[in-house]
Amino acid sequence: MLLTGYVFAAAGERQLNGVPFTLQMGMVFGVLLLVIALFVLEWVRVDVVGIMMMVLLPILGLVTPHEAISGLSSNAVVAIIAVIIIGAGLDKTGCMNVLAQKILKMAGKSENRIMVLISATVAMISSFMQNIGAAALFMPAVIRIGRQTGIPVSRILMPMGFCAIIGGTITLVGASPTILLNDLIDQSNELNTLGVEVEPLGLFTQTPIGLALVIAAIAYFVIFGRFIMPRRNDDDEDNHLMPSSLADTYQEVADVYELEVPDDFGPFTLEELHVRDRYHVTIAGVYTPEKMLKNYAPTRYELIHSGETLAIVGNEPHVIQCAKDLGLIFKGKLDVFAEDFSPNNAGLLEGIVTPRSNLVGHTMRERRFRKTNGVVPVVLCRDGICQFDQITQETIKPGDALLMFGRWEKFRELQKKNWFTFTTEVKGEDLREERASMALAWLAITVGMILWLEPLTTALGFPIKLSLSVSLLTGALGMILTKVLTIDEAYRSIDWMTVFLLAGLIPLGLAFQKTGAAEWMAAVIMGAVGNVPDIIFLLIIGILTSFFTLVVSNVGATVLLVPLGMAMAVQVGCDPRLAAMVVALAASNTFVLPTHQVNALIMRPGGYQTIDYVRAGSGMTIMFLAVLITMLSLFY
Repeated sequence: MLLTGYVFAAAGERQLNGVPFTLQMGMVFGVLLLVIALFVLEWVRVDVVGIMMMVLLPILGLVTPHEAISGLSSNAVVAIIAVIIIGAGLDKTGCMNVLAQKILKMAGKSENRIMVLISATVAMISSFMQNIGAAALFMPAVIRIGRQTGIPVSRILMPMGFCAIIGGTITLVGASPTILLNDLIDQSNELNTLGVEVEPLGLFTQTPIGLALVIAAIAYFVIFGRFIMPRRNDDDEDNHLMPSSLADTYQEVADVYELEVPDDFGPFTLEELHVRDRYHVTIAGVYTPEKMLKNYAPTRYELIHSGETLAIVGNEPHVIQCAKDLGLIFKGKLDVFAEDFSPNNAGLLEGIVTPRSNLVGHTMRERRFRKTNGVVPVVLCRDGICQFDQITQETIKPGDALLMFGRWEKFRELQKKNWFTFTTEVKGEDLREERASMALAWLAITVGMILWLEPLTTALGFPIKLSLSVSLLTGALGMILTKVLTIDEAYRSIDWMTVFLLAGLIPLGLAFQKTGAAEWMAAVIMGAVGNVPDIIFLLIIGILTSFFTLVVSNVGATVLLVPLGMAMAVQVGCDPRLAAMVVALAASNTFVLPTHQVNALIMRPGGYQTIDYVRAGSGMTIMFLAVLITMLSLFY
């Protein structure tokens, strides 16, 4: 019995254009709706949703038990683990510090300029390197820049992540779908399924489209960023000068500011200025431009000369009053000392004097505390009373609490002396700058293996073809063996939420393909379209691919839809080469849900929720399709 194009078949199946609708397909669509609901409503964390898929899909018989956990060993998940370790190695050796400084030097502290520079750079790198690799390598630098400038990391990471995804569309080797494209075209030609010969694409065939997409994406965030990006501030303790647990006790110590010494000033010693006694502020740094010298813990004998810059710890009203009374120029937030005293590198710590401390029974002045330890005492608290003035002349007793300011490496050295029990964690980490060249060498080896190993070995007559994950694991293992990272540091660097989220979504994509649900949906949509102009046909192909790549891996969507799209293009009289290219490019149009590897990678560091992707990704998805179709109509 025929009813509006549907045929009711045996066993309760429905059929459209020869593709039967089965109970298993209905179950897959039901699981998909459950996943979307859990993402949006956030009843459980996204990685828990991934684990649920590993359990639910084999119970329903939609995938085998082996397939349900296959995501944990998939090329994509292993590649993410490896590239995170490589990024951690570059960060541990200070390479990301140097990169962050270069970006800040060029962009200043403007949020838009920083976002544009980072996003454009990552997009260009992503055009020749897998987008997940480019994003993971840049993420530590972005986090450092956010902490140093006070710009919430959430407002920089998402533009960077989206541009890393889009950057893969610039060349044929920038993303997995475009890498697969020519293989699928060659396969179609060999099988002669289309009845016509389709020419493969060149390395830069799609470049005009990719560049236009990157430019449009950056413009999208510049224009609409303040409306679509999360407005919440980062809750990370690392972004603050003082731990929140100490803020109530030391209310008069708020931040670090800079003062400039005018030409007609001094010279005076720090002791002669009496800033701690009169204004409850502490001079923690002196920069002498003539000598290009920074003193991070000046003593009371330090001479203050004209033209120098002072870093001063205190609250803003007190610092401003100090500058006004002494005739100094208040510069506001840190500039000269921005990197040196950023939360990445310095901060305030409270130490409780231990009974065996060498300070007990002596004054800090007697022990030459500043000069010996490289940190600056700010406040001394005893018996519930806190004082600023004359604290270096007080005889220290066990149980005294001392608030100190300094660089993290100096606090780590002080910690080894067991003079204090610190009430909060000593932040920062020991950078292995002497291993920086080794870390960069392993990065170069990894990139070389990804880009040139197969062509080079093929030319020499013994072709070696390695997966992306094996190439990246080589770099990660090399960093561990050459002591850039310890194995424990490598384990700690991995974001397991990202791993289990992606590992759980991979079997969902397999279920879509195995049950034929993806093919059925494609056939339903294309059967309803009928005869339309070529540009409308290509738009439909793009929309269809954009949907599938949210629920199926971008590789799975490409493998499914390239042959299908080319076949339908031949039927409607459109160029099958264009249809194939649209599928490969639209497979990167995956912004509405955190299902793409890059989106999953930045989710935890950025503090994003699913609604953030929906808000920012909806407009990006529409923009992507509009630019793609416009460029096709203009240049192809």
